[in-house]
Amino acid sequence: MSGKDYVEKDYYKVLGVPKDATATEIKKTYRKLAREFHPDANTGDAKAEDRFKDISEAYDVLSDDKRRKEYDEARSLFANGGYRAGGGPGAGSYSFDFGDLFTGTQTTGAGGGGIGDVFGGLFGRGGRQAQPRRGADVETEVTLSFEEAVDGATVPLRMTSQAPCRTCTGTGAKSGTTPRVCPTCVGAGTVSRGQGAFALSEPCRDCKGRGMIVDDPCPDCHGSGRASSARTMQVRIPAGVQDSQRIRLKGKGAQGERGGQPGDLYVTVHVDPHPVFGRKADNLTVTVPVSFPEAALGGTIEVPTLNGPSVKLKLPAGSANGLTLRARGKGATRKDGTRGDLLVTVEVVVPKHVTGDALSALEQYREATASEDPRAALFRAAEGA
Repeated sequence: MSGKDYVEKDYYKVLGVPKDATATEIKKTYRKLAREFHPDANTGDAKAEDRFKDISEAYDVLSDDKRRKEYDEARSLFANGGYRAGGGPGAGSYSFDFGDLFTGTQTTGAGGGGIGDVFGGLFGRGGRQAQPRRGADVETEVTLSFEEAVDGATVPLRMTSQAPCRTCTGTGAKSGTTPRVCPTCVGAGTVSRGQGAFALSEPCRDCKGRGMIVDDPCPDCHGSGRASSARTMQVRIPAGVQDSQRIRLKGKGAQGERGGQPGDLYVTVHVDPHPVFGRKADNLTVTVPVSFPEAALGGTIEVPTLNGPSVKLKLPAGSANGLTLRARGKGATRKDGTRGDLLVTVEVVVPKHVTGDALSALEQYREATASEDPRAALFRAAEGA
């Protein structure tokens, strides 16, 4: 479609809405017309299909605030005689041939700036600058010791990511040349395609989403404007990080293009196991063996802690195997700076070999408790089931 056809089309009339219609009114009307003239509802009706295409084209322009504004301004200038097709002078100060929009030549009169500056953004010529492009996100991994994961650590990370090519400073063009704005997406890097009642945005295929086209590429980056860059940075891993946890460091990824924001760095943390301590959320865990007399008679037991002095806990008399005691504030560091607890699991140790006085004492204990059957309740429960 030529620029003249574009400007002369009355999209408001196509949709049947006034020029001051709101975005909601435009959308509501479009959906109604789209359902009425959709090809699926009018099989074999060529007129309905053409009508549907016109409706979709009109909505594609009027639903976009920026494109609608450009369209309104262009139609206003054209309708008021500011520009006349065919190169003849009009009531305004410009003579203009619509064909010049696509050949790159135009004539300006006393009014000043070239017509391409006015219509460039609307028809894809020069009026819109290439858009900034956000840098890519970068993924990396780090392995911490158990202690570093609990208390936090600053670790060096060596990363390889894409950065602006040093030879062409990120333009992608050979020295002495410059890239041009992509005429398809007008530097946006994306294009919209109508799909029934929806408009889908996708990367421009001609410029591959860069918004620029390089005619004479840089020999080092081959026109991409990007090159691999290795760097080492110190990264603070917060205290209390879990094994396999993924941490996002905003703005620490690859650099952006044309002033775009850098991407983010995602660090997957692996934690080496500890020979003594385990982890359960913000709590640390440890299994402490106790003797049979300690479990039966109770007492005070000493328990190690991670990176700190040991603590003493009271073991109740008659403690069963698997009993859990709690040492408060001796666990992993939380996000708010407080610490979880140390969960101490009691493991009653039964000696494999008993001799001498210990054997005599146990024999006496067995005789003294012969009337007590520890399995009596089990059998009563089984009989009553």
